[in-house]
Amino acid sequence: MEGFKLTKTQLLQQELFRKFAENEIKPIAKEMDEKEEYSMELVQKLQKCHMFGIPYSKEYGGAGADVLTYTLAMEEVSKVDASTGITLSVHTSLCCPCINEFGTEEQKQRFLRPLVDGTKVGCFGLTEANAGTDAAGVQTTADKDENGDYIINGQKMFTTNSGFADTFIVFALTDKSLGPKGMSAFILDREMEGLSVSENIERMGIRAASNCAVTYENVRVPKDRLLGKEGQGYKIAMTALGGGRIGIGAQSVGIAQGAINEVLKYVKERKQFGKTINKFQNTQFKLAEMQTKVDAARLMVWRAATAKDNHENYAPLAAMCKLFASEVANEVTRGCVQLMGGYGYCREYPVERAMRDAKITEIYEGTSEAMKMIISGSMKV
Repeated sequence: MEGFKLTKTQLLQQELFRKFAENEIKPIAKEMDEKEEYSMELVQKLQKCHMFGIPYSKEYGGAGADVLTYTLAMEEVSKVDASTGITLSVHTSLCCPCINEFGTEEQKQRFLRPLVDGTKVGCFGLTEANAGTDAAGVQTTADKDENGDYIINGQKMFTTNSGFADTFIVFALTDKSLGPKGMSAFILDREMEGLSVSENIERMGIRAASNCAVTYENVRVPKDRLLGKEGQGYKIAMTALGGGRIGIGAQSVGIAQGAINEVLKYVKERKQFGKTINKFQNTQFKLAEMQTKVDAARLMVWRAATAKDNHENYAPLAAMCKLFASEVANEVTRGCVQLMGGYGYCREYPVERAMRDAKITEIYEGTSEAMKMIISGSMKV
């Protein structure tokens, strides 16, 4: 990005992402939401188009683009389907960075390459029934056996992509006496004995996304599956989540912009009191306010993404963009439903789904309250 403008390459990529979303995702988004099931055919199309490896080096099979380009993809797909947005985000922003930033060269070749070249899909297992915002409260354990391998026991909740993921990044305590300093990270495969995935957890929004409980019962994990060193798990998790919030900010912008785009079409056709409702100043002012906030949120996402690309301290900026963009997504989708009246409340129109989907952006990958803690902490309040 140069002077608040995307480069020619980024604009071209943005257009490709938009066409893919319109042609491949939008036609089946409503059906996936109604069935509460993600299309595996769509997963394969995303893989084939290298959507899962956008910000990763070509050395490992990725597209070799930057984080900002990845946010463009997140926005475009989320305009038409937030479930696809979070599917892409968890794989790209949470699972892959753990290996890319903390894995050995051998682990990158063995595990990262198939994740970013379109062969496999990944997920991220941190949250537990009693460990959400308080991630340090994880109770899943990883005990060493006589061979130096690890035996993992515990259960993770709300593990996005787990219904079809091949690779699981899992956080467990290798030393319970140390609390978060005793947490470690591991790379697991779906077929490992003792790993079982529940049915999809029924949810208000992002209903097509795969989101399950994953149980680990005496899962034997070879010692070469340890990411980083013992005790680095909390740092690895927080680093991944810090970058992941940029993706959720972009998802939030996409949800909001997608809703506005739908309303713009509606207000030009809907007539009340003898004229289309786009002629009323109330409609014009409401749309102007909403678009201004969406543009502001987008620029905050781009700022955070650029900071990450430049290896700057992006964590506070990521928290800011997620906090603001998620609030904007909720405000804007409610406003769009209101502008469409009774029709906006009907499932026939996508703004209803957008309003349901928007709520989770204020919760996952760090609640709005947690974002405020990060931001105020960076201010040394």
